[in-house]
Amino acid sequence: MKSVLHILGIFSSLCSLALGQNVSMGPDVVNVGLLCAFNSTLGRVAKVAIAAAVNDINNDPSILSGTKLVVQMQDTNYSGFIGIVQALKFMEKDTVAIIGPQSSVVAHVISHVANELQVPLMSFAATDPTLTSLQYPFFVRTIHSDQFQMASVADLVDYYGWKMVTAVYIDDDYGRNGISSLSDELAKRRLKILYKAAIRPGATKSEMAAVLVKAAMMESRVFILHAHDDSGLAVFSLACNLTMTSGGYVWIATDWLSAVLDSSLHLDSGLLSTIQGVLTLRQHTENTNRKKTLASQWSTLVKEDKGGSRVLLNAYGLYAYDTVWMLAHALDAFFNSGGNISFSPDPRLHAVAGGALNFDALSIFDGGMLLLERIRKVNFMGATGPVKLDPDGNLIHPAYDIINIIGSGLRTIGYWSNYSGLSIMSPETLYMKPPNGTMENQKLHPAIWPGETITRPRGWVFPNNGNELRIGVPDRVSYHQFVSFDNLSGMVDGFCIDVFVAAMNLLPYPVTYRFIPFGNGRENPSYTQLINQIVTNEFDAVVGDVAIVTNRTKVADFTQPYVGSGLVILTSVKKQSSNGWAFLQPFTIRMWSLTGVFFLISWPTSSGSSLGWPVVFIYVLSLTIIKCVLFFSKKESSLQIIKCVFIYDPPWTELRAR
Repeated sequence: MKSVLHILGIFSSLCSLALGQNVSMGPDVVNVGLLCAFNSTLGRVAKVAIAAAVNDINNDPSILSGTKLVVQMQDTNYSGFIGIVQALKFMEKDTVAIIGPQSSVVAHVISHVANELQVPLMSFAATDPTLTSLQYPFFVRTIHSDQFQMASVADLVDYYGWKMVTAVYIDDDYGRNGISSLSDELAKRRLKILYKAAIRPGATKSEMAAVLVKAAMMESRVFILHAHDDSGLAVFSLACNLTMTSGGYVWIATDWLSAVLDSSLHLDSGLLSTIQGVLTLRQHTENTNRKKTLASQWSTLVKEDKGGSRVLLNAYGLYAYDTVWMLAHALDAFFNSGGNISFSPDPRLHAVAGGALNFDALSIFDGGMLLLERIRKVNFMGATGPVKLDPDGNLIHPAYDIINIIGSGLRTIGYWSNYSGLSIMSPETLYMKPPNGTMENQKLHPAIWPGETITRPRGWVFPNNGNELRIGVPDRVSYHQFVSFDNLSGMVDGFCIDVFVAAMNLLPYPVTYRFIPFGNGRENPSYTQLINQIVTNEFDAVVGDVAIVTNRTKVADFTQPYVGSGLVILTSVKKQSSNGWAFLQPFTIRMWSLTGVFFLISWPTSSGSSLGWPVVFIYVLSLTIIKCVLFFSKKESSLQIIKCVFIYDPPWTELRAR
């Protein structure tokens, strides 16, 4: 009987296991769409990397067992409208997810399609920070947001001591929102964008040159270039022709430039001549085994690609490779949790059906929300390092390489991570230590700047069109050592002027000013009226030997006094010896003589009255005490004490009368 029950138990377990396998078994084919601009540098690299990832996944029995992953590729050509059309075509073929697009502009548009049809949209290149907002719940960014890249740029500006920058960018969603994030990061460090040089998408070279000429008239010489690969290279070429890449200038390009340079088989000498001394960023990736394997196979993979273009692997290609693996892990968990692929008609699309557009072919992915949850819980080691999303939907461990373009190559001068800021140590090493983002811990290797100099550029010049500060100075006839005005030459000189000029030279940014005399030069002007000129906006500031009084502080702010008042107290300093007879020092010889005379005068009369002795004793005792106190405190001299005592009516006059 026991053996029969045991056999039945085993049979029951096998049945349960078989049923479990049937529940977790996925379909034979899973359709995934890819939206990318294949005529771009990033698109060509991503196309090869994604094809390699699909091949590796389909040949790996440990993931998506029995299910083939099929990626259908469509070219958006950087167009939001074409991207919408291609996304709708995907949804006619029961697509469960879309990889891409690489353009943030296209991602904004297609995210509405993804929300409507509940299809996860996984982009490896759309870095616009606003895409992770609550407006786009089905958008999943599989690369680091520009929010972190702009934080690294702001740390660079702060590290080198610059206070103002000029932002040059393409005026689209990618450029505007990236520069907006940069402005926020700079404000956290009490820095600012002095001028925003916006370039129209698709602008001609003459339009770009006009924008650069206007930017060159500003005082800032630190330029942040946030553009696409084609427009960014055109900006550098024009800036070189305008001598804006010479000594004294600073150019910091976002990671688009490093992606272009990393993907080029041979760096063009003409291109390199326009970007000498430029700093750029690169998405940091760990040196993982999967990365090494992909890099070793890259040349073969490129030859197998039918596109015919030869490109090298860059960071965006690695993130595109991990994106496919991320989706595969999520689909595997989706099927193992009982998910299945089914679609339902969209009632809102059915209401607008009609005409030549076949809206009835579009349907909602029923398991879209479940698949999205599985994507957000993925955690594995990819080609770029750990692949995991934080609660805000951002990849963990955002980090960038700081690149300096020197000669015919690239030189890494440091790293930036959200963990410890700027460092010459790799982020992987810092993750094993406590975070330390203090200014003392921020370090970079020396950089070579435009003009082939290692001296850090000042970062600003006096502007050609800036507003001058109107500085009022008193034109007086006395105390010329403080402020003096020469009517013939118009020169202003003096100690107050020297202090003001020295303070202005210490500012890390340019300020133009002009001295304006106040007064006729024949008499001293009213300083109260001079201060009131600030209130009436005649002057922006006043420099001079102006006394700080209560009424003036109510209408203007004053600096700390830098000239003493001149009031002093003079006192005599005489060393006194300290010995056993020190109590005799307060009395001079004349004082002892006068005391002796008083003693004789106050001698008792023949009547035997002895009232004089106590009075004299009290008088002498009081005088001695007062004299000693004032002497040792050095307040009065002996003669002054005598005068002070004789002011009062002495008691011996009354005794003599008796």
